[in-house]
Amino acid sequence: MTHTNSAVQTLISKVLGDPEAEHADVFRHMLQAGLQDLIEAVVAAAIGAAKYERTEERSTRRNGTRTKKLATPAGEVDLAIPKLRQGSFFPSLLNPRRRVDKALYAVICQAWIDGVSTRKVDDLIRALGNESGISRSTVSRICADIDDSVQDFLHRRLEHTWFPYLYLDATYVEVRHQGRVMSQAVVIATGVSIEGRREILGMSVGDSENTDFWTQFLRGLRERGLKTASLDDPEGVAVVVSDAHSGLKAAVKAILPGAGWQRCRVHFARNVSQKIGTVHSKPVNALISTIFAQTSQEAVMAHYKQVTGSIRTQFPQVAAMLDAAETELTVFAAMPREHWQKIWSNNPIERLNREVKRRADVVQIFPNRESVTRLVGAVLQEQHEEWFYGERRYLSEISMRKLLHTVRREAEPVTGSGVLPLSA
Repeated sequence: MTHTNSAVQTLISKVLGDPEAEHADVFRHMLQAGLQDLIEAVVAAAIGAAKYERTEERSTRRNGTRTKKLATPAGEVDLAIPKLRQGSFFPSLLNPRRRVDKALYAVICQAWIDGVSTRKVDDLIRALGNESGISRSTVSRICADIDDSVQDFLHRRLEHTWFPYLYLDATYVEVRHQGRVMSQAVVIATGVSIEGRREILGMSVGDSENTDFWTQFLRGLRERGLKTASLDDPEGVAVVVSDAHSGLKAAVKAILPGAGWQRCRVHFARNVSQKIGTVHSKPVNALISTIFAQTSQEAVMAHYKQVTGSIRTQFPQVAAMLDAAETELTVFAAMPREHWQKIWSNNPIERLNREVKRRADVVQIFPNRESVTRLVGAVLQEQHEEWFYGERRYLSEISMRKLLHTVRREAEPVTGSGVLPLSA
């Protein structure tokens, strides 16, 4: 077995050789070294081998590290989280879900203090061990800690890379405002970077999904460094994936004029069902889905026209919908084949919305907008870190090189047979 000095042993030797070291700084370094040793022990147990060790039980190999900053009573410490060639690793001792649970706890307590709780909220407070209640100062302290972290995350700069794919969607939560319970829109943006990794880019809370709200939200992303594509510089948002909400479409056209807009095929299928009813829509949507089963851009375009023509007599209203949406539903076909399934619908961000709703349903009615940002922002921050520390890319490195070639190829706009600027 290979023997190596632990981080603690190395630090002790260093401290003994430097008697003038500050005590507080020594303690912080000792804590950092101890945590690093624990992380190494956890990953060694997980893969069945210590660092540089060869064993028959080893299930995979280390593949470098990712850095993580951890706040402790002794100050911030930098830890190296090992990456694995197969699977992902995050040490349980760092408790990655703690921030979300604290946010949920704070929101429930705030609702309880403000006198807007239901019996379910009261039961939750008791289940959390607060039979006699919780003070305002305690809730304020919890909220301040979470709010600082969430605000830093939601307002961080975005120019560290560029995001060819941008997903936009909204979900709704109930918020108490001036004595009334109102439905509020929570809009979320996620992106896939040119490295093939997903990131949470931003979120905001507003009264409704109107054009002004979406425009302000997208302008905020641009001001934070989200790169937009143009004929001179195609390295920016190439495709925006969303539903056909008119306010969102208008905002994308105004703020991201160099991007193509891929209309979500799942939302389009729902629109078809609303138009002709569930019974008739099932075979029609099944036929439309064959468009997305083609294997080349040319085949997609040819089959699209064939499907549209085949239903024109029996379902002229659906045929008219397909005619109008042709350039919106087929933007995906100009991108690399490996990306099609990931960009022809908004399903990736809708899964994220379900996680947001799962947490929001526990609260039921939020006491104010700030509490919405606190809880939803914490959920998004944890998901972002989970994606960041996960070893597996959302889109492969090879396929992203194909995309890079596509968007740079003469910087041509994209239509149904390529990326069409929305301003065109």
